[in-house]
Amino acid sequence: MKANKTEQRVLIGNVFPFSLVRCKRLIVESEAISTLRAVLAGGAGVASFWGHENTRAAAEAVLGVSLAPRTERPALTLSPGKCPMLDGEVFDVCWLLSPDYPEGFRPAIGEEVSPDQIAGWHVLKLTWQ
Repeated sequence: MKANKTEQRVLIGNVFPFSLVRCKRLIVESEAISTLRAVLAGGAGVASFWGHENTRAAAEAVLGVSLAPRTERPALTLSPGKCPMLDGEVFDVCWLLSPDYPEGFRPAIGEEVSPDQIAGWHVLKLTWQ
């Protein structure tokens, strides 16, 4: 599949594997949920690599869009330019919607977190330069 940079779809997930950061400069910015909602409301499609089915419905309710990935547990790869790639599409921006948990809470190894354990949400915008 040919790697094409796209601006039509928004790359989004709940975590980003920092082992895939191979570029010279990555900017990580904390953003308001309203900012991400506005980006998604702009008509762009969603390229989701959401990895935890147990929290997806709660995240979809917060954002108002489907976060269903094309395949179960999709894996990001790197483009030749060291940007994230999903399903052959290259992105230079990735949005993360991560759950906030009560202070001191940490799930046990292998434990799935239920939506009622989520205290809120946090958005990060990752930009590759």
